[in-house]
Amino acid sequence: MNDFTHFNENGRARMVDVSAKADTKRTAIAWGRVLVNRETFELIRTGGLKKGDVLTTAQIGGIMGAKRTSEIIPMCHPILISGVDLDFQLNEADLAVEITGTVSCTGATGVEMEALTAVSVAALTVYDMCKAVQRDIVIDQVRLLRKTGGKSGDFTNPNAP
Repeated sequence: MNDFTHFNENGRARMVDVSAKADTKRTAIAWGRVLVNRETFELIRTGGLKKGDVLTTAQIGGIMGAKRTSEIIPMCHPILISGVDLDFQLNEADLAVEITGTVSCTGATGVEMEALTAVSVAALTVYDMCKAVQRDIVIDQVRLLRKTGGKSGDFTNPNAP
């Protein structure tokens, strides 16, 4: 248990005290994708879904998800986020909506969970918007690509797409 910071000396869950850490500029970039069939892909691309513009709605959902991360992930600190940006790429070869989320802040703890949550909620929003026309949609490969700042320094995922 000593390797896990979210457990105290008695093995009980705790929120890590970050008050002694210096505020630094921190960023995190996460990525994931939503796999759909040809019909759904074309409806997303052309804006033909009855519920409306899938990618705009997913953009808003992802931003909202990043802002609410500390409310849904038990040990996450509430963070004063400086910025959230989501980018969507339509990958026709894989019939995928690829989502990249970037979150930044200046603070005592990182924004990795906020970036991962932004991508995850955006992907779930794509699913929700499209489920009326396809039920076997797959959300996969959600992962942290990069993070900067903080005591542990920078990280780049060697398995980044």
